[in-house]
Amino acid sequence: MRRRDFIMLIGGMTIVWSHVSANPSSLSVKCAPPSDLTHLDYPLTRIAKRVTGGDPIKLVAIGSSSTAGAGASSPAASYPSRLLVELQTSFPHNSITVLNRGKNGEEARDMVARFERDVISERPDLVLWQVGTNVVLRDHPLGFQASLLHEGLSWLKATGSDVILIDPQFAPKVLVKSEITEMIDLIATTAKIEKVDVFHRFAIMRYWHLGAGISFTDFLSADQLHMNDWSYDCLAKLLSKSIVDAAIRTKS
Repeated sequence: MRRRDFIMLIGGMTIVWSHVSANPSSLSVKCAPPSDLTHLDYPLTRIAKRVTGGDPIKLVAIGSSSTAGAGASSPAASYPSRLLVELQTSFPHNSITVLNRGKNGEEARDMVARFERDVISERPDLVLWQVGTNVVLRDHPLGFQASLLHEGLSWLKATGSDVILIDPQFAPKVLVKSEITEMIDLIATTAKIEKVDVFHRFAIMRYWHLGAGISFTDFLSADQLHMNDWSYDCLAKLLSKSIVDAAIRTKS
């Protein structure tokens, strides 16, 4: 095991956190999956416009515990915090804000209920909506999930924001649930109907494990459900690249 301390300056505050990995040098090489897993199908027109104009860009990340940062060593190691760093590097002429609106244990119905207060009121340029895990873990019926997703996406799109859905994680406690395949398909189908992007976290993490041969203990926390510092950081890198690529493609 090797420990590394990191220092990050955000909004005038110095944040220090530690990252522990069984083999960080080998993991860093394996972060990138095949490009088709990170490709966004639909243009990010709002982001592209803000980038072109050199305007401030605001993102809101809403979701449950894996947005809030469960399993990370500190809030600075959550994926929204790491995404801020990656995007600011890629868009140095834009002021980037990433607001973390994740809450442990929430399902789609809980998130939609607070969209107005926690998302829409912020007037974001891009909304990252991580959804689908908890309803599967609790064996709740999936019958109403499609209508909840359609309702939430319609509401978000009406504001003019770009939207990216983030599907569940590939982890032992999720994989034992037979409904996970249906949930992944439901998210993909709904996104296609609504013409919004999906960041395929499930497929990316499956590639880490089955394609790159990374053990669950290397990219998950001890509970075998939540991600850890390495996987949150890798997720943020890949998501940032997806956003940048989609914005550049839209501009051209």
